[in-house]
Amino acid sequence: MNCDRILTKAIDSREGGTKDMANDSAAKLYKILNILENAGKDKNEIKKIRKLLDTGKLEEALSKIRELNNSTQTNNGEEKKKRGRKKKVKKEIAQDNEEKINDEEAKTVEEENSIDGLGEDDENIENDEDVEEDEEFEDGYQSIYNNYANSNENEEGYSSNNKNVKDESEAKNDDNEAGDSAEEENEDKHESNEEESEDDEDEYDEDYDEDDDDNDEALKEWGIKEDDDVVYKEEEKKQESVFPEKLRNEELEKTYIGLLLNNPKLIVKYYILFDECYFDDQNLLNIYKSILFTEGGKFTPEIAKKGFSFSVDNNETYKLKQKLKFEVSEEDHNPEKVYTEFRKLCILRKSYLEEPREEVQDQIVDIIDYELYDKMSPDEIKAAIVQVSVTQKFKQAVLSEDLTEFLEKGENNLTNGLELPFPILSSVFKGIRKGETMAFAMPSNSGKSRFTINLSAYTAFVHKKKVLVISNEMSEEKMKLCLITTVLNNPEIQKLHGQKISKTEGELLEFKFRPNKDAKVNVDEEGFILQEPNETRRQFVERLKTVSDEFNKTIAVTDWVNNQINNSIYFINITDHTNDELQKVIMNYYYKEKIEYVFYDTLKTDTANIGNGEEIKRTATILSNLAQNFNMFICSTLQLTESTTLPINLTVNDLAVSRTVKEVLDTLCLIKQIAREDLNKYEYSLEEVDTKFYELEKFKDPDIRYYACVVDKNRAGAKPKVLFRLNLAYNVWNELGYLKLKVGE
Repeated sequence: MNCDRILTKAIDSREGGTKDMANDSAAKLYKILNILENAGKDKNEIKKIRKLLDTGKLEEALSKIRELNNSTQTNNGEEKKKRGRKKKVKKEIAQDNEEKINDEEAKTVEEENSIDGLGEDDENIENDEDVEEDEEFEDGYQSIYNNYANSNENEEGYSSNNKNVKDESEAKNDDNEAGDSAEEENEDKHESNEEESEDDEDEYDEDYDEDDDDNDEALKEWGIKEDDDVVYKEEEKKQESVFPEKLRNEELEKTYIGLLLNNPKLIVKYYILFDECYFDDQNLLNIYKSILFTEGGKFTPEIAKKGFSFSVDNNETYKLKQKLKFEVSEEDHNPEKVYTEFRKLCILRKSYLEEPREEVQDQIVDIIDYELYDKMSPDEIKAAIVQVSVTQKFKQAVLSEDLTEFLEKGENNLTNGLELPFPILSSVFKGIRKGETMAFAMPSNSGKSRFTINLSAYTAFVHKKKVLVISNEMSEEKMKLCLITTVLNNPEIQKLHGQKISKTEGELLEFKFRPNKDAKVNVDEEGFILQEPNETRRQFVERLKTVSDEFNKTIAVTDWVNNQINNSIYFINITDHTNDELQKVIMNYYYKEKIEYVFYDTLKTDTANIGNGEEIKRTATILSNLAQNFNMFICSTLQLTESTTLPINLTVNDLAVSRTVKEVLDTLCLIKQIAREDLNKYEYSLEEVDTKFYELEKFKDPDIRYYACVVDKNRAGAKPKVLFRLNLAYNVWNELGYLKLKVGE
């Protein structure tokens, strides 16, 4: 067997880098020791050297290998010449053939100066040409020694030691060449030694065990302790398991490896691909690699080898292999079942390590406790993992659990929604509740945006919640003006900022403020302070501060709003958008500001589906999913058609978009103005069932209107018809009571 061919193949097949250089060298030295042992070298010395390698003492082992090699050079030369002589006698080989072999040997030594250059032409050398083996071994050994020294050149004192060894090696190579010449002259003298060597080899198996005690004494002289951890460099620190208890199964791993060791042909079918190979015991993983490339190497499909490195072989690995083979052979196992169970376990381990969310990790581990786990295939395990990941997005519970606690505490979204500024609607809807979607539908130009601002301002300032307003109709400037109007005039919000004031949106837009009674200023015909012709806006503002309490109160309110940082109203204007963009906007504010109350004005189809009324349901579904999955409240406005339907008789058919949108909403209100000429046809009561009714009062102010609100859908219960009186100029909405047509109308 050619030593250098083995070493070169081992180096080329393993991953490079200085980090693994020492480990690679040790593996090659194990192979060289096997060659020396097969060549009949001193087996006791070889055993001692193996002990040194097992304990990681490579330098000392290298020196001992050199001593072993040098001490047997003469005998090796004699044996080579003797073999040559035997061939000559028995096969009548001519002397010139022997000289040709010697010439090839010298050429090999000259050309192959390093381990990287060894073995290139070995395929053309017959196995019986053992005359080259010692010189090839010496060259390969020296290369390994140099590589190992280079990997440790930064260690104290190593470089100088390496130089000495290298010089010694060169000197001994010269001695070896001289020794070969001497061997030719003493060929006959050592024939008897060959016979003794053959006898020793026959008796080796018995002597090897008997010499253990002597070996132990020698090992002590070399600084080796019997209780040293005989582990390879790569396995020196055994990692703690990274898997939870349920995903650990050492016996299953051992059984799987033992079956493959006893019958390597099984690897043809029962292999684990690299990206799914997750052993808990790294020693067993190492043996699995050995099976792929060594024991079952000629049976292993290429796809099964892909990604794996070579195994690390040592005496402990050999002992563990023998132990596993014996233990598994003592029991009756079904290879198909063992392989299936181990592959399922590997799939779970892989998914567990790749999943960053702890709650999902726990559910992946729990798959092993499924009622039908034993009957599941590896592909079904993969499907179950996907199902866990998808299911995790949704709220899960066992409805029959904790019913008593649920009832007694009463702390749930069904009763704890935020109150609306409208008592009747707040009662029937149980407030505005997270996890739900609400919609208010009105005709065009009826005040949908003002209604949105009214609700969002109440939620933000009265309930002190962060709010997001999304609009695809009104700009930021218009929304700000509407917000100031609302905050100034809303009675509930006035209690918070402390300013009793009444200002219309038009007055704010035109910057009109009334003077104090004792102020001497120029006013217009409506009594508002006039800005002087040569007066700048800043100068006018400074003058207003001195002559108008109304102005100062207004500024006090806006300053108060500016300080409401913890319950701000965030705004984003989107025009051309897709459903995906709408979803991302909401999620961005949810994660960034922890906003859980969203108002969307107006719910329409996305840009790609304008004119397709049925697509509105898709948008509404997205909003509904967001509300449920992230425990948010999302309120939208919708468009009603300009129909002749009486306000009190509105139905979902009056929606300007597809009526199927109603299916995904939790609550839906249809709101329409009652014409002034029809006010006398209606009346309202303070209770839904009452005997006292009130007329709808007529006002000269055109901004004062009456709206009928028909609750078309309510998952929480009742669906009443409610009467609103509002003044859009002040953005004040008042809920009056339950609306009905007069008898006979």
